[in-house]
Amino acid sequence: MTSHIPDAIAEQLRLACDVIGRQLAANLLAIHLYGSALDGGLKPRSDIDLLVIAAERPDQATLRHLQRTLLAISAPPGQHRTLRALEATLIVRGDVVPWRHPARREWQFGEWLRQDILAEILEPPTHDPDIAILLTKAHQHSIALHGPALSELLQPVPQRNFLQALADTLTLWNGPDDWRDEEANIVLTLSRIWYSAQTGRIAPKDVAADWLLQRLPDEHHTVVASAREVYLGQSDSAARWPAAQMAAFIHFAKARISEILPPENS
Repeated sequence: MTSHIPDAIAEQLRLACDVIGRQLAANLLAIHLYGSALDGGLKPRSDIDLLVIAAERPDQATLRHLQRTLLAISAPPGQHRTLRALEATLIVRGDVVPWRHPARREWQFGEWLRQDILAEILEPPTHDPDIAILLTKAHQHSIALHGPALSELLQPVPQRNFLQALADTLTLWNGPDDWRDEEANIVLTLSRIWYSAQTGRIAPKDVAADWLLQRLPDEHHTVVASAREVYLGQSDSAARWPAAQMAAFIHFAKARISEILPPENS
């Protein structure tokens, strides 16, 4: 670990690395910290993003034990004095070297899966377009907590696949049932996608929201500004979201982002 790791999460990271290392043992190639802990600083509800790279596909018993053990050192956002939400994504090096899109995600841990994990549910591996975005973010800025630097293990994701992953994400969130109780997160995710489609880079959620607020028509400002305030801990995450305003922003954002992306990626 290096001095760039925030002191507030150093102990939690040590515990997480110990758990992952014990479970994967010699199969573990690397653990990398990326995301808001390094880019723009941790916010009140920020999680801790970990990329785990294995040499071979772990068996289900190993992954079940791993996710149960991680539950003890993770907590839902804002619900624990010292623990933050962990989000860990495991990929097998041979599934992304050579690169193919969408890449296979072997396993993922996150607080949104807590009830499933307690019920002994293990999500199956999946080919996930979002891996292209995740790896682009990690290549942009990450720290090796175990193993070599990311550039020594994986090549950067081709730009066309990064843009394709942005386009794939736009197929989500087509009606109120798709964003209920996730309004702030979805608004900020769309803000980041818009920023990335326009600039080719990845920004922290609040930075992308600030960038977008300078470009949005006035009628959409309230939704984006409210989501930004929730992310920064400046307002209640349970605040009511006007249905018509949410729908208008989401459909407007998806349409405009689709116009920005190259035709072959839209």
